[in-house]
Amino acid sequence: MFSTVAAILFLLLSLAGSLPAQDHKSDSLRLALGSVSADTMRINILVDLGRTLYRTSPSEALQYCHEAIELARKLDFKKGLAQAYKCAGLAHFGKGEFAETISDWQESRLVFESIGDKSGVANILSNIGAVYYGFGEDTKALEFYFEARKTAEATNDPLRIVTTMINIGAIYLKKPVTYDKAIEIYLATLPLAEALRDQDAIGTASVNLGEAYFKKGDYPSALTCYIRSRTAFENSSSGDLPFTLTSIGNVYAQQGDYKSALLNQQRALDLSISRNARPGMLAALLGMANTYRLKGQYPDAVESFKKAQVIAKEINSNFELRDAYAGLADLHASAADFSNAYKYQVLLTQIKDTLYLNSNDNLITQQQLGYDLVKKEGEVELQKLAIQKQRIIKNSFLAGLISILIIAFVVYRNYLSKVKINRLLDKQKDQIESLLLNILPQEVARELQDQGAAIPRDYQSVSVLFTDFKDFSKIAEGLSPNDLVTELDQYFQEFDNIIERNNLEKIKTIGDAYMCAGGIPTENSTHPMNIVKAGLEMQAFMHVQNRFRQDKGMVPWGLRIGVHTGPIVAGVVGRKKYAYDIWGNTVNIASRMESNGEVGKVNISSATYNMVKDSYKCEYRGKISAKNIGEIDMYFIDSAIITPLKQ
Repeated sequence: MFSTVAAILFLLLSLAGSLPAQDHKSDSLRLALGSVSADTMRINILVDLGRTLYRTSPSEALQYCHEAIELARKLDFKKGLAQAYKCAGLAHFGKGEFAETISDWQESRLVFESIGDKSGVANILSNIGAVYYGFGEDTKALEFYFEARKTAEATNDPLRIVTTMINIGAIYLKKPVTYDKAIEIYLATLPLAEALRDQDAIGTASVNLGEAYFKKGDYPSALTCYIRSRTAFENSSSGDLPFTLTSIGNVYAQQGDYKSALLNQQRALDLSISRNARPGMLAALLGMANTYRLKGQYPDAVESFKKAQVIAKEINSNFELRDAYAGLADLHASAADFSNAYKYQVLLTQIKDTLYLNSNDNLITQQQLGYDLVKKEGEVELQKLAIQKQRIIKNSFLAGLISILIIAFVVYRNYLSKVKINRLLDKQKDQIESLLLNILPQEVARELQDQGAAIPRDYQSVSVLFTDFKDFSKIAEGLSPNDLVTELDQYFQEFDNIIERNNLEKIKTIGDAYMCAGGIPTENSTHPMNIVKAGLEMQAFMHVQNRFRQDKGMVPWGLRIGVHTGPIVAGVVGRKKYAYDIWGNTVNIASRMESNGEVGKVNISSATYNMVKDSYKCEYRGKISAKNIGEIDMYFIDSAIITPLKQ
């Protein structure tokens, strides 16, 4: 989605700092070096050369930067020294030498601090955060971004404040649990960007805010933000307008206005083609493909996915290539073209494997970066130790050589043995912990590991959800055992994904029934909204799956869902094959909510209704008799209540 692109925009602006207003020609600058008599001017020109060349020729840029550093030290020109170190960091960044990049920027930061240039300090802190962001070190990136923001606020530097806030929001956009934080920070950023009249900042903050609303399913608010972003980018030269237009089209498609969706996505495609901007073309084509699919124009959807596939391969955009393969596999399957469906499913599996390997490579690079930084910080001490070691070796080489070799052999042999044993132990430990976490909640698993037992707990407010498939016995009669289990597993796997997204805890499955709860083992106040949202997502998933089944002439699966909120007891039962379970009347009432519900609906009790009525429209069903419980007020969830974006 566009939020990633928007974040990269401001990361690069932060990295580049204050670049020259116009492009410099290397030859003319070299002539200038010989003709300028002022050494400070010479330093500035060397730095400008480095900034100009760090992308295309980083090694040459680094030479100019080192020359500028030496000259600035001789002259004690602190401002020039800070800028030279900053430029050297850019050159190392261009070479992919990230430990050296951070080391140079830390030197630049120290010099800026020594001359009281807090704006320069804020820029450097933001730069360092950008490097960590690029490697997925979100916690470390946030640490530097927050420090950059604090420094910028101390100097009342509005542009630095805006850019760091946009970068912070981009990290919050990565995970559903922090979407609300992203919304909060972008709502605070927009007035600052508008006060600056910086159209790029306005456009980026608006589109990222819209992205957060879009991911939360608040399409009207998302559309309002995207339109604000479109207006800003139409008045700037950043080239990011196509991504905003594609996002606008995506919202219209979700709302069923396919004509408006395609108009915006086609405009995004045309703009990207005119600029030969293939990332923009790729985003627009994927958006159009999904719109055509929702509209039922499957041939057009296939054509757009295929065009997107070609561009994704050209620019090595594996995530978008994955989306194209997934779309093509689904479309061919729905058209009963099983040969092509199988072909694209194989390609989809292969690209997923590639993404997994790339993720591991990135993790290794993160670890290497951390190692290199530690190594860099201790470089001086290591050099001193090396000198001492050389003196000792020179004085006692002949007498101690044989002893050293023997000791080294023994130590190395023991080291290899210990490494082998530790690897085996670590592997077994990881396997045990992984299995335990797959069975029990993390807190409970940790308690079992640390204390050997898990103490049962009382919870005063927990939301419990039950699902059950209508006429499952009849469905089972028409399927082979293998097909039945495969299909049921497909549904339950998606249910697992839904409850994980909504911060819920899976309790167990019983035959074709599925049970989960919110507010345990970690108590929270949002569990009623979370569990209702999860129930609606489950029914939405069933609706899509049943549409595909009906298109193939297969019998649809009908799902009932029931929810109740109240007190429960939770704990681990058994000494073998541990099971985390919950007990209490709340569980029984939730089960009755399910059995008294209807297919395609989410049936809730009055207790749950009173906690979600401000967020969801509900249909009162009256008092309904539940077995062994009595009469209970029941409600069907209708839809979420949309709160318009404040202007």
